[in-house]
Amino acid sequence: MDRRRPRRQLSVLAGETPAVHIAPMTSDSDCRSWFSAADLMSQDASAPVALLGAPLGLGSITPGRCDLAPETVRAAMKRMSVYDLETETDLSTLRIFDAGDVDVAQLSPADSLAPIVEQLGPLTQRHALTILLGGNNAVTRPAVHALDPSLKRVGVLTLDAHFDLRDTDCGLTNGNPIQALLEDGLPGAHVAQIGLLPFANTRKAHEKAKNAGIYVATAAACRTQGLAAIAANALERFASRVDVIHVDFDIDIVERSHMPGAPGARPGGVSPQDFFNATRLICAHPKVRSVDLTEFDPSLDVASISALTAARWVCEVLAGFKAR
Repeated sequence: MDRRRPRRQLSVLAGETPAVHIAPMTSDSDCRSWFSAADLMSQDASAPVALLGAPLGLGSITPGRCDLAPETVRAAMKRMSVYDLETETDLSTLRIFDAGDVDVAQLSPADSLAPIVEQLGPLTQRHALTILLGGNNAVTRPAVHALDPSLKRVGVLTLDAHFDLRDTDCGLTNGNPIQALLEDGLPGAHVAQIGLLPFANTRKAHEKAKNAGIYVATAAACRTQGLAAIAANALERFASRVDVIHVDFDIDIVERSHMPGAPGARPGGVSPQDFFNATRLICAHPKVRSVDLTEFDPSLDVASISALTAARWVCEVLAGFKAR
């Protein structure tokens, strides 16, 4: 009696081509579509978050093409998903009102004040959070004016390698928006500046900051204590004094090797992950009503490193906002 087990019949006969299994197409197939951060953009004016581009390039101390940044960041958002698996944060239900760009590409920082304030101001009133995509750092001054024209109830937090306290006697540039705001009447006690680098600032600027009562945290302090922890401390310091807060995220705070598209970035800056962590924590604060991203020059970028960092920053802003 043959007790050997019978051979299993092969599902495909020799010489035949195996059949390819094709699952029925579904409406949510991520094989055929990719729901990206760019898909959160809409023309729904009732969306909780608004986004406005401010492609200001003139007035840069280092000439470049920061005016290309808003378009580049929007394009890079197509490469970002809307799900953070580390925290299980899903942004898919969030919508952003895309208000387009302010026509400032050919304007000086001084001449750009009125048009930016005119378009940004109503957005900050209608939306819980407004994102301003610069452009160089000169857009920060009109952003603060748009949030609070009186400058008496607004706080300003900057994540920046530089003080931006250069004198204004030679005109407005991307190197003096904070100095210009102080001259406009913003109390120094309503300003916090974190991430400041050595050999990227002057003694005069440092003395100005101390004399004005500005909260200052160096890059070394941010490395030791954590950028997010320093940011939390800065927010706590003046949040009780103000009603609304604007945050300037100058991308040159990031370590130069990770941020080739920022002309002002230097060795010794913060890591991208620290930048992302701080962004999410800051944007979870209920008094943060507007934020800007500045000093990204796409013409200097390498392998889209800076563009993808900027797009991830937008996602972190949204994740922080959703956590409120």
